Amino acid sequence: MFETAFTLGLTQFARSLSFPERVRHRTMRNAALEPWRLRNTGMDALYYDVKALTSDETFYISDSIASQGLIMIVPPSGGGMLTLCDSVEEFRLRGGLNVRAMAVAGVGGSAIGAAAFARNVADAIDAPVAAVVSGYGLGDIVNEAIGGAFLFGWLGHVRSNLEVIDDVVGRPKLGAYGKRDEETDTNRKTGLDTDTVATLLADPTLSFTLIAGHSRGNRVIADALYTLKADDPARLETLANTARVVTFGGRIKMPEAFTEVIDVVGELDWFGELNSRPKIATDIKVPFCGHSTNTDLPTALHVTKILGDILGGPVPAALVAPADAPETAEGAEAPTPVSLEATPLPEPTEDSVLPAVIEPDPPPAASSVAPEPALADPEPGIVAPVPSPPLAAEAAPAKTKTPAAARLTAPSSKARRPRAKA
Repeated sequence: MFETAFTLGLTQFARSLSFPERVRHRTMRNAALEPWRLRNTGMDALYYDVKALTSDETFYISDSIASQGLIMIVPPSGGGMLTLCDSVEEFRLRGGLNVRAMAVAGVGGSAIGAAAFARNVADAIDAPVAAVVSGYGLGDIVNEAIGGAFLFGWLGHVRSNLEVIDDVVGRPKLGAYGKRDEETDTNRKTGLDTDTVATLLADPTLSFTLIAGHSRGNRVIADALYTLKADDPARLETLANTARVVTFGGRIKMPEAFTEVIDVVGELDWFGELNSRPKIATDIKVPFCGHSTNTDLPTALHVTKILGDILGGPVPAALVAPADAPETAEGAEAPTPVSLEATPLPEPTEDSVLPAVIEPDPPPAASSVAPEPALADPEPGIVAPVPSPPLAAEAAPAKTKTPAAARLTAPSSKARRPRAKA
């Protein structure tokens, strides 16, 4: 827990340095929310693997730790500094066109938790991941007071309706907020984090093949997909055929087009079960694990390992064939693979002669040994010596690492299963 405590302390220290500047712009709002944001940052440090972030990244995101709708591009460990993007347009310009995975965290909703969860996902696929920050505002305080934060599965829709409080008081316009300004619909029922996720998924210039969520992030993903279903059904169908959805710590109903959704819940995760739809079965129940993904805790969900196992299933041969493999000429038959198993011996008969292992006798005299005639072809009933199989080190082909792009394949239509309706 030392690394987690160090990262949390560093985050809170960096946060205190920027507090005077933030209070100067929105004095009443930031002064009222700062204690709650510090608390939520501590919750995210408990539930997410924050030690996966570097000290530079912790300082970098501390000023925007509660910015709802903020987009981050998080590379895998050792892949460099994460990138902050204030809008969808900036996300495209700063490398978003090459990002194929999205991660949405929940619980505290801070940027440190979102970045840590995205780092676990990025390590699993060895590729950068787009992370959307849920944030924490005045609407969340009211929602928390009525129990919506605790029962996000049943009362989570109240949170989106209360975001009008933050819009009236004033907050940073991040993510897809520009799109919200252009619309004239005042009866909005989605939050800024949901609008940002929906805008990213609806963009035809972006291509996401993996969508991962944890806790309340699963609810954000579901709301974004339902928004996409109402606004652009064709885009939703395309996304359902090309992307996989993996949820951690909660089972949330997704649109019917997504027939292959993998729900991962810990065996000891009472909070996740409380906020899950009971009619949806758990696909993967991890023994002796709870709601946290912080690997410093003994009951944590190891997101990187679990997601790597999920994506490490059967891969089409065309995606893993070596680049220098010789091409087969047109019309020629492919070589038959050679089995490494020894050929089984036939059942012994009266005429068959089976080799026996006996103790060696002293060599007889040369005059008493009669030369045996050479057999051109073995006669029926006589078993030819079976060649011993080659050593495993010589026969087994070298294992090649499956690239991340190969693991992020579209879900197979044969393997799809209908999900129960909640």
